[in-house]
Amino acid sequence: MAGKVPITVAKGDGIGPEIMDATMHILMSAGAQIEPEYIEVGEKVYRQGITTGIPPEAWESLRRTQVFLKAPITTPQGGGYKSLNVTTRKALGLYANVRPCVAYDPFIETKYPGMDVIIIRENEEDLYAGIEYQQTPQVVQALKLISWPGSEKIIRFAFEYARMYGRKKVTCFTKDNILKMSDGLFHKIFDQVAQEYPDIESEHWIVDIGMAKLADTPQQFDVVVMPNLYGDVGSDIAAQIAGSVGIAGSANIGDQCAMFEAIHGSAPRRAGQNLANPSGLLHGAIMMLNHIGQPEVAERIYNAWLRTLEDGIFTYDIAKGKPSVGTREFAQAVVDRLGKLPQTREPVSYTRGSGGPSSPAQLRERTRPRFIQNPRRELQGVDVFVYDDRSSVQELGQKLEKLAGPEFTFVMLSNRGVKVYPDGFPETFCSDQWRCRFEAPEGAGPVSHEAIRNLLGRIESAGIEWIKLENLYNFDGERAYSLDQGQ
Repeated sequence: MAGKVPITVAKGDGIGPEIMDATMHILMSAGAQIEPEYIEVGEKVYRQGITTGIPPEAWESLRRTQVFLKAPITTPQGGGYKSLNVTTRKALGLYANVRPCVAYDPFIETKYPGMDVIIIRENEEDLYAGIEYQQTPQVVQALKLISWPGSEKIIRFAFEYARMYGRKKVTCFTKDNILKMSDGLFHKIFDQVAQEYPDIESEHWIVDIGMAKLADTPQQFDVVVMPNLYGDVGSDIAAQIAGSVGIAGSANIGDQCAMFEAIHGSAPRRAGQNLANPSGLLHGAIMMLNHIGQPEVAERIYNAWLRTLEDGIFTYDIAKGKPSVGTREFAQAVVDRLGKLPQTREPVSYTRGSGGPSSPAQLRERTRPRFIQNPRRELQGVDVFVYDDRSSVQELGQKLEKLAGPEFTFVMLSNRGVKVYPDGFPETFCSDQWRCRFEAPEGAGPVSHEAIRNLLGRIESAGIEWIKLENLYNFDGERAYSLDQGQ
């Protein structure tokens, strides 16, 4: 089997085995030069006590082939089980999630004929880091992590993708009118990277109105790049309004490895009935073929799939009352049309755009972060979070003022991001978690870690329970921490 590309294949759970068999039948019939290695992941593996849903021998295959075609899996209900998708993305560094959202009118009902939007989602950071804590009875927190290199890589990927496939515009969605530092960093890097691609139009939208515009007038968008959480929500919205989440594929791209899948779930209620639509997984496989350098086979399959729809052959989910066929029959219909082109739609062509990368190695080089960051960092103070469900705002604030000592000035007491002391409003509702801001006195210079330890000792001695702290820094003389409402 010399010359064939080894890939790792998982049939998954629920409808997974059926749609994977159908997809592989189409791939092999179309002449895909692949050598599949099958692994077991998902529900059976979870039940064996492996909390990630993927055993060691599967990791060995994935790291060797570096290409993963995965059917949907079922994660058992209840605590203790980790998302296999999230685990795989993070472990293999699959930083870019690509979700094409295309309307297939007039074959599949849609409100937006001609829609063709690519959602590119950062895959490793943001709230999906999954770092959460409960430190008081009333308050839980999740940490939103946005890094400079992580943002630069995904934004460069979006512009390179646009060039590779002849796209004209890249749009960025953030919420930096509120999240001025985290989302603000993403937006700032977007603007800087966009300057290096003068041939591609760029724009930024605040995510709430951007999502509304995407749902209302998707034809205004081409490629949209977003941080992780927004991208997860936005890609499902875009896929659904295009026609159906059930026919959308997804690629997860990293520097070394890549994973391809449908975006829908395992649908266990439909398992074993020869009803499921394999189109979502097939579209993921088409993206895989482009990734491994077999665009001609990808075109051949995609055009045969379009011709199948054009000829009125549908699975039950998109038939909408029309006659339908089963999973196996639909796959065979695609195979029977290999080499044929759609007559009422423009045939798909994967001709490269204006200078985009043509291999994973070239893409890796072109998305490598280039902005060098080495700012001067100075410690200016500390936010100490404390637990107190008994004291009034005034009592706690006055007590903390006395504990500042010679090294600090007590600046304010806040609750849930709102300043409540001094000069707070009595109407403000407060929980049992408080943020106490201490900064270096005017003109005193940087704060030492020893001074912070001494402050924590005084707080403990006063009978106040501190639960966490966040150091306050200036970078190149600029404040690098947020102010609270009312501050």
